[in-house]
Amino acid sequence: MASTTRKALRKSLARWFSRSRRELPWRQTRDPYRIWVSEVMLQQTQVQTVLPYYSKFTKRFPNVESLSEASLDSILKSWEGLGYYARARNLHRAAKIVSSEMDGNLPDNYEALRALPGVGDYIASAVLSVAFDRAYAVVDGNVKRVLARLLTIDEPVNKSSSSKVFKAVAEQLLDGESPGDFNQAMMELGAIVCRSSKPNCAACPVNKFCKAFETGMQDAFPVRIRKRPVPTYHIAVGVVRRSGRILITRRKPTGFLGGLWEFPGGKVKPGESPEEACKREIKEEMNLSIDVGKHLTKVKHAYSHFKVSIDVFDCRYRAGSVRLNGPEDYRWIVLEEIDDYAFPGANHKFIPLLKEKKLSPSSNKELPKA
Repeated sequence: MASTTRKALRKSLARWFSRSRRELPWRQTRDPYRIWVSEVMLQQTQVQTVLPYYSKFTKRFPNVESLSEASLDSILKSWEGLGYYARARNLHRAAKIVSSEMDGNLPDNYEALRALPGVGDYIASAVLSVAFDRAYAVVDGNVKRVLARLLTIDEPVNKSSSSKVFKAVAEQLLDGESPGDFNQAMMELGAIVCRSSKPNCAACPVNKFCKAFETGMQDAFPVRIRKRPVPTYHIAVGVVRRSGRILITRRKPTGFLGGLWEFPGGKVKPGESPEEACKREIKEEMNLSIDVGKHLTKVKHAYSHFKVSIDVFDCRYRAGSVRLNGPEDYRWIVLEEIDDYAFPGANHKFIPLLKEKKLSPSSNKELPKA
């Protein structure tokens, strides 16, 4: 694209953005911390989903210091339901580093920012451009879609090796005088006009520069590699009761859903019944013998790369002392305490049923050590 064409495109995009931009809370501040939090939350998550979380999160943790001093449990509870929990864990780890080693100030240079846990090129570029007016191009899914249609780029947008191609093009188009506004305008354009399906090309401020629009090939771009079918795993979970309390376990802080609490259980093996799997898993993970009782419900839940079908059983503790083999921690809680803990989305699909059935009546008896 010629230099004069790039300038004209930037001008048209800037005019459109100034009058059409959504008034989002993270656009009302230049605070690097709040912009950082918003960009972390917006990774793989839609704006409407993020809005209430951002508001509550920044009220509870208004700065780097408050976030660094908070417990991981409190952070995960505030993040509960937003998904991709590694983002919250990395945010916490990074806040501790910024607080202890950088006087609570996010660094304003690319290398130092990229060195923080969970900060990739996208977040570093977004924070630097929006908060510090540094000329770094932001490339997310929306931007890739806009670029693919503008220039009919046939590199698959979901192929990792294609990222360099889109990054290079984005850097050429970037408005170095107003990089933050330009990046936000490109993302906004992809979100509300250059949509993945039924793009509103007639309302597009840069349609006269768009090769796909010119040739009527909007639906052919962006190019994607077809994904493999998502596997479904059969899980058996036990709501284990003892002395008026129920057992919950905590996942290790690293890995998928790290740091969250859940009800014990695991995958059903081939040829095994869900009841047998429930009993076996709790024995293997907790060293507890249980009686598997009534089937409470079956729930289905989809994560990003797989689905689960979960059979939930009402169980009773029979014997054994807890020896953890997999989980990091455990608690025997009364049901009234369950909202104090952060659980995965799949567990939240049957927790209301437990409350309704009141499977764990409150008890003032001292719980024997397990």
